[in-house]
Parts: sequence; structure tokens; C-alpha cells
Amino acid sequence: MSSHRHHDVLIVGGGNAGISLAAKLRRDRCRDVAVVDPKQTHEYRPLLSWVAGGFATLDDLRRPQADVIPDGVRWYPDRVVAIEPERSLVRLAGGEEITCTDLVVCPGSQVDWDAIPGSEAAVATPYASTSYLPEHAPDTWTMLSSLTSGRAVFAISDRHVPCAPVGLKPLFLAADHWRATGVLGDVEIELLVEADRLVDLDRADRELRAAAEDFGVRVRTATTVESVDASSRTLRVRSAGGSEDLHYDALYLAPPHRAPGWVAESGLDAPGSDGFVAVDPHTLQHVAYPTVWGLGDVATVDALPSGGALRKQAPVVAHNIAARRTGKPVRRYDGYSIGPVTTSRTHLLLAEFDRDRRPEPTVAFPDLVRPRRSTFLFDRYVEPQVYWHRLLTGHVS
Repeated sequence: MSSHRHHDVLIVGGGNAGISLAAKLRRDRCRDVAVVDPKQTHEYRPLLSWVAGGFATLDDLRRPQADVIPDGVRWYPDRVVAIEPERSLVRLAGGEEITCTDLVVCPGSQVDWDAIPGSEAAVATPYASTSYLPEHAPDTWTMLSSLTSGRAVFAISDRHVPCAPVGLKPLFLAADHWRATGVLGDVEIELLVEADRLVDLDRADRELRAAAEDFGVRVRTATTVESVDASSRTLRVRSAGGSEDLHYDALYLAPPHRAPGWVAESGLDAPGSDGFVAVDPHTLQHVAYPTVWGLGDVATVDALPSGGALRKQAPVVAHNIAARRTGKPVRRYDGYSIGPVTTSRTHLLLAEFDRDRRPEPTVAFPDLVRPRRSTFLFDRYVEPQVYWHRLLTGHVS
């Protein structure tokens, strides 16, 4: 027998998007907010790339989920199995059914191992890894730091990867380590990027290509990994010139991602989107169900998914939920996103841009596209504190 509850705003997903939005709604005096998320541990996921580069541990990015749920917000530590958007009803694995006045869908995305056959088996070996799953991030640094010769391949997909440029961090952190330990000349570094550039901002792309050239990295854009053979440590790679096999001694993957299966099963997905939530990319309102909203990695916002993008998206959703009810003008999200990428073990650049690849810097001075030690230190040590103490407490605007 199922139980039934009702909330004013129900948020599916308790990561960065869900918690920061819940806190923002509470600060805006929404009295009845609930969050559904089965995880008992909250993770500041941008630090995973630092774990993969030897600059952080998993303990640095984890806190109990109960500690970050905003005061006054009801938490359902359960898994969503279905949504009936016509009824604004959410079904949980434990049997509960919850209805709401407005429903926000932001459960994030998941690694899609099936998109690259053999990739899941590969990362189960000591010769391949990824920073996109917490259980593998420490193994990434173990693999890279222990390599003293051979070929290191870094493969960055552009199929729904959260902040794909951040996948370059382990490359540059490892390359600088190899230089410092005197083995860089013995390591052949291949960078395979599925997109046509390293980041969607021209100046930042040039900076990253220059850094790659300095380390002797062979950069190949518009290149897709089709499959991995873990036993022979071989990639099947496709580019404009055709397909070829590429051997690796160390393989880093920023793998394709997909939406949770229940999104498409519930009829919330956009055609041809691989199951991602169909929202107006400007208002973040569902295109068919006006009381349903989407943000974060699971939403089709026509922009690079990133943690920094949520700083802009959460206030838009919070405002527009109220605007829908009162008839006030809506706010619009312009596709802002950010890619913080290290260029060495001391410097980092910030690429900030909108969905049209136009620069959108947070500050006019200094020029943060230029790699700096100050931005390196800010991204690694200051930004996590901003996340825990400001973003997750609703201080977004």
C-alpha cells in the first residue's frame, strides 16, 4: 500500500542543483519545499578532477547529505521510479507517491558505459580510469603518477559530459608531474577530443592548445572513441580520416553520459536528446508541462553543463516558479557556463561563455582566461568553501 503526500515545490535530485535551489526557494519564503534523493553522502563533484590529479582526496569533497539539506526542507532519501507529469506525481521505490504544485527535475546524469563498448571493463583494470566516478578518481592519479614511459591517452567525449573541459585537468596535472620527475620525454601523450575544440571560447582554446604544445601533447579534435579492448589495451578511434586502432599504457576517459531511464519513460524527454528533460533553454520550464522545470546536467539547455552554470540556472527557476503563479515577467538563462582548466600544477584558466560561445566574464579585471596561480588556488581551495557555505545555502543570484 502506498502513502501519499503533497508539497508546494518538489525537487528530484539532491546534488548541487537541487540543494542550492531548495535553499534559494526557502530564502525566497517558499514554505513547503521537499527534496528526493537516495544518496546519504553529498559530493562536491568539481573536486574529483583534483583527486585525479593528486591535489585532493575523496574526504575533501564529501559531507553527510543530512548536513546540507536546508532547514525546513523535507528530505525523502529514496529513489524515483516514475513521474506522471500530468498529475505532478512522483513515485518512489519505497512505494510512496508524492504530488506537488511545481515539480523540479534535476537528478544529474549518469556515465553511459554502453556508448563505448569495453570502456567499463577497461576502467576495472589498472591501465584505465576516469575522474567522473568517485570510486575511480583516486585510481586515476595512481595510474598517471606511476607511469614513467609509454603512451598515455586522454579521451574527452562531448556526449552530455558534465563540464567536459575539466577532463583536461588530469592531463595537464600529470604532464607537469612527468616533467618534474624527468620522464616527460619518455611519455607519449595523445589527447582525443570528440568536439571540434578544447573549450567553447576561442581565447581559452588557444591557451590550452599552447599549453598542450608545451608539454608535447598530440591534440586530435573531432575524434571519437568507438570501443576499448581492455585485454590488448587498444582503442578503436574514428576521425575524418577513418578508423584506426590505438594502443595505450594509461587511458583516461571523460565518458559519455545519459539521463536516468525514468526521464524518458515518464515522457519528459526531448526527441533525439538521449532521454534528457525537454525544457525551454531560456526559462527552464518544461515545453509541454508548465508546472515542471528542469536544470543542471539532465536538462536540454543548449549550453555546456557545469557546476558554474547552476549559479545562473537556480535563481532563474526559483524566480520563474513564482512568476508562473503571479503572472510576473520571467527571468531568462542565457546559457552561461564555465570551464576551469589547469595548464600546469601551478596555473589555471577560467573560460566563461554563453551558449553562443561569446565571452561572459564574471569580472572585467583581471583577465581570468590567462592562466594564473591565483585562479589555481581559488579553484582548488576557495571555491569549495564558497560551495559549502554560500551556494548550498541559497546565496545565488
